[in-house]
Amino acid sequence: MNVQWYPGHMTKAKRMMQENIKLIDLIIELLDARVPLSSRNPDIDELGKNKARLILLNKADLADERVNDAWMEYFKARGCFVVKVNAKSGAGLKQIQPVVQEACREKIERDRRRGILNRPVRAMVVGIPNVGKSTFINSFAGKACTKTGNKPGVTKGAQWIKLNKQLELLDTPGILWPKFEDQQVGMKLAMIGSIKDEILNTEELALSLIRFLLHWYPEALEKRYQLADELAAGTDPVAVLESVAKVRGCLVKGSQFDITKAAGILLDDYRSGRLGRITLEFPDSDEVGEKSETSDPRQE
Repeated sequence: MNVQWYPGHMTKAKRMMQENIKLIDLIIELLDARVPLSSRNPDIDELGKNKARLILLNKADLADERVNDAWMEYFKARGCFVVKVNAKSGAGLKQIQPVVQEACREKIERDRRRGILNRPVRAMVVGIPNVGKSTFINSFAGKACTKTGNKPGVTKGAQWIKLNKQLELLDTPGILWPKFEDQQVGMKLAMIGSIKDEILNTEELALSLIRFLLHWYPEALEKRYQLADELAAGTDPVAVLESVAKVRGCLVKGSQFDITKAAGILLDDYRSGRLGRITLEFPDSDEVGEKSETSDPRQE
């Protein structure tokens, strides 16, 4: 399946970030913990070089916990600070403020030596659409936030939010978008629901997800759909999807399986966490998401 997503304002968004980057001390980058690499914009490293970086693995509650830990080590090894969060529930948000201070410790010490006291850290919040950026800002800021309006030199549309005396956030809507040079990136984003199903072949997408689950998380299919006998008999993805249709009563005229409906149920069960905590890609020095059994981070 060829997944395409052509944002119309990629150039404008990149220009906006370039113009604002000089005003900030820290980049707070939200990633989906289920697909940390696929939910990153490849331009962020170049655009944000020489700036402190805080990675927030959002929706960590939906991702495999052992793989969350492996991803944290992956990003820490690359000089980033990392916090696991669930922006919707607020889990992990209390850890962010002290980590921000640690990430910007050199900047804070430099200000102190210059006699500049209590200047807040200015952080730009970035993240691809549907990764939870707005939810994070609303949850993190809460009712105590103060919108300070556009500061001089800030591109129109960027909004400064003063959280407290120590931290200000720069929220620039739609600042980063993915570019699908690798179709696997598009497939993974489609699986987590970041691309509208209306433009996708959900049956093909569901079959791809089943292939992945059969290899890495067969117990999730067995438990959710009571497919112990079916999985023991074989691992054909089409047969598995038909079994899901049977278990969930997805039938059309003539007692035929409604595969399209079953595909939608499977995808919704994954996205909502009803299949369990499942990560779609794993950190690896050579290739992400397609590794041998010996390099499974869940076994480490």
